[in-house]
Amino acid sequence: MQISIASGKGGTGKTTIATNLAYFLKKQNKTVTLLDCDVEEPNCHLFLHPTWTSTEKSTSKIPLVNMSKCIKCGRCGDICHFGAIANIKDTVLVFPELCHGCGGCSIVCPTGAITESEKEIGDVQTGTADGLEIVQGLLKVGEPMSPPLIRSVKKYANTDDEFVIVDCPPGTSCPVIESLKNSDFILLITEPTPFGLNDLKLAVDVVNELKIPFAVGINRSTIGDSTVWDYCKEQNIPIILEIPHDRHIARAYSEGILLLKALPQYEEKFADILEHIKEVLPS
Repeated sequence: MQISIASGKGGTGKTTIATNLAYFLKKQNKTVTLLDCDVEEPNCHLFLHPTWTSTEKSTSKIPLVNMSKCIKCGRCGDICHFGAIANIKDTVLVFPELCHGCGGCSIVCPTGAITESEKEIGDVQTGTADGLEIVQGLLKVGEPMSPPLIRSVKKYANTDDEFVIVDCPPGTSCPVIESLKNSDFILLITEPTPFGLNDLKLAVDVVNELKIPFAVGINRSTIGDSTVWDYCKEQNIPIILEIPHDRHIARAYSEGILLLKALPQYEEKFADILEHIKEVLPS
């Protein structure tokens, strides 16, 4: 089962929930892999303190055009939704910074003029922490495209494990969509503030498009106002987790200590997450 932890905005506590959920499952003797897909700034390791066992280079495919074979048909430019390849007069221009590495241009080329080269985009690290498998991506500085690296991270998921927990990047753009693909369930983390509500609505729109079962978790639930609860009630969205704004939680976080290690009484809240998922997903 792949459970993805996502949020419309950064700083809501997404990583806190992802790491503690993975820790809770492992403590229940489940086999778990945690994927840190926030490849621009992965930070699950700050709380789990893994021993890294391997580092692999990750690459993305970039088109190479052989102009001696090119007939200037324009099909490559037509299929690329990102403007990464364009036909200009007597040549074809490639913009590697815009390329998503889908390979569509080479497929539609009728003369085989387009081949693909490998471009290094970052690293994938694998390790363990107290028996928990953890995988993270580290995007190369200056590299604008993270989805290919996220795909590389997800390839390392152990399909024999009972649970795969995905810590998604914040927002609602391409990296988030790539992280959410193939999820069985999504937990959207928000906070009861105007910014939290605005970005929660955006995230809900995305998840509804993907047609994946989801629920909401509210972090720092004792601040702000009731508008997030009102919205979820209006939209019939279940709220399955509430974590209060608590000095002890903040202190543990600042020291890189898992919430459930510092305050084990919160385990009941993570047990409730699993109970809800079991109810909404077919066995």
